[in-house]
Amino acid sequence: MMKVWSKFAIPFAAFALILSSCSFGGNDEGQGKDEAAVLKVMYYDEGAFFQDYGMVFSALYPNVEIEVVSTQSMYTSEQKDPDAAYDKFIEEKQPDLLLLDPEKFKKLAQDGKLYELDAAMEKEKYDTEGLIPGMLDYLRELGGGQLFGISPSFYSQVMFYNKDLFDQYKIAYPTDRMSWNEVIQLARQFPTDGDRKERVYGLKMGYTEDLFELASTLASADGISFVNASKKEMTINTDSWKNAAQAALDAIGSNALYFESMDNEESNTSQTYEDYLLRDPFLSGRLALAIGDSHYINQIKQASENEQVKDKIVKNWDLVTVPVGQQNPDQSNMISFQNLFAIRAESPNKETAWEFLRYITSDEYARVKSKSNNYNGLPVRTKYISDTEGRNYAAFYNLKPSSFNSYRDFEKLPETFWGDFRAATQQEFQKVKDDKQTVNEALDILQVKGQEMLLKEAPVMKVEPATKEATTEVTIEEQVDSIIVE
Repeated sequence: MMKVWSKFAIPFAAFALILSSCSFGGNDEGQGKDEAAVLKVMYYDEGAFFQDYGMVFSALYPNVEIEVVSTQSMYTSEQKDPDAAYDKFIEEKQPDLLLLDPEKFKKLAQDGKLYELDAAMEKEKYDTEGLIPGMLDYLRELGGGQLFGISPSFYSQVMFYNKDLFDQYKIAYPTDRMSWNEVIQLARQFPTDGDRKERVYGLKMGYTEDLFELASTLASADGISFVNASKKEMTINTDSWKNAAQAALDAIGSNALYFESMDNEESNTSQTYEDYLLRDPFLSGRLALAIGDSHYINQIKQASENEQVKDKIVKNWDLVTVPVGQQNPDQSNMISFQNLFAIRAESPNKETAWEFLRYITSDEYARVKSKSNNYNGLPVRTKYISDTEGRNYAAFYNLKPSSFNSYRDFEKLPETFWGDFRAATQQEFQKVKDDKQTVNEALDILQVKGQEMLLKEAPVMKVEPATKEATTEVTIEEQVDSIIVE
């Protein structure tokens, strides 16, 4: 445990915040600034906490003693079960504020270990209007209908597009809430001829031309998973997954997609920073559509300021929402909340903990931290997600976060499942690419192989045959052979 008395020089940002909002919290009925209090916070480490939150908060609440309990001591070589290590850490350290990922947040909420916030928000007239749409609904869904936590930031993907390329080829600009099928068809309108290093591409998708990964992206947008981990049942041969896999195969075959591995050999040769920048086809003006986050904006701006390449960098660009599923056109699984804060149900310092939560999700905190280069994601106050040049930054939050997680409950699967199954997908889908079997045949085989892998650690049930000549045992090879024959 690291114990820190929050008495240090106030940075300029915090000083400006005090001058501009010296009455912040003055009408609260909860913890006052002049009342001594202790707040024990669970975080990655002490330095990161004070840089991200603690310094500015302590400037406003100088009499709050903050203790940071670092999660770095949570796991040891002797502790094999991450969930058990997590529960043991909380039980021993007893922090007031917990830092949680969505899955851990959901579990602790279900177990009754988190403090419900709705009453406190209503009492303090907490401003919910300026928060990104859908965040509170998403967190309530995780909490079984109640709000047990909140996050000061979020991560979101958007789709960048090069307006000059669309104008050059007289193609209509993309719009918000386009489906994956619509986006792929849009990308296919761009030419596919020319040298690989010079030609134009329609859409950038991932690192490699992995058919399973692309199909998974399309399927997950509609909330479709290839396996039900909690029941240990494969679901990869459903009609919905087959449609996604066929669409992915058609997209790859169109030659309209760009994958980072296409320039992999160049990355192994000596190159300058400027060479690195121009390798990105969107930065160099050769890519119509690219999916990225707010860090990509910074990369475009930095490249545009580089004297050696600035004239070659894309200038006329804008944003729309990422492609969506046809069944869920208002949701995106490319929005996430990695830093969820919750108050432990048994905390003796709930009022002080609530003051902290209210502050780090306030308008003033978002205003100050949105100007900082080390902000962890985007602020949850939409007012501070904007662009001076009028680009569509609302694309970052125009979709509501989806609670669907295609990797949910994967910890319940055999340890070797993921590696073994991915090897099987590469083998079977390569046959599809080589035109040696159809998508449907590949998925039927993967259904059987995957189910066998799921049951690998389960006890084998032996059925005694009626006679010594009869047998009920069917091997995995025989099941696969029967699919191929059929």
